[in-house]
Amino acid sequence: MVHELAEFERAPESCHLTDDQLLTSLFAEHPAVFGHVAVDADDTPYGFALWYLNFSTWEGTHGIHLEDLYVRPHARGTGAGGALLATLAQVCVERGYRRLEWVMLDWNPAADFYAAIGAKVVEDWLPYRLSGAALTQLAERASPVRD
Repeated sequence: MVHELAEFERAPESCHLTDDQLLTSLFAEHPAVFGHVAVDADDTPYGFALWYLNFSTWEGTHGIHLEDLYVRPHARGTGAGGALLATLAQVCVERGYRRLEWVMLDWNPAADFYAAIGAKVVEDWLPYRLSGAALTQLAERASPVRD
């Protein structure tokens, strides 16, 4: 479904995730990424939420960063996306996390849904990313690690 999400987001060529990578990440001895899957009565998956912990120095607690939320087209409008988000909200409340955050493409029609559940656009904060050659070049500037 991650590759289906990449297709939906108009960037299938950018998705390089393999089944082995996902299994290793989710089921490692100490996983750093977590997931929830929505399934139908026949246990056929039709949606997922993939997330990891972040930390707010201002709040002094962890939070959840929702990396991906995807519901297959035939199941959209059924409440599956809301149920997955509600599950993550429940994890936050149970564990004392104060934030559930995510980013989305500006054209995503889910914006109205997110607004309807009370999510707010975080203004004045812009996402930045280092990758590829820029990431490698910055890494080359790092000081050597001392034992």
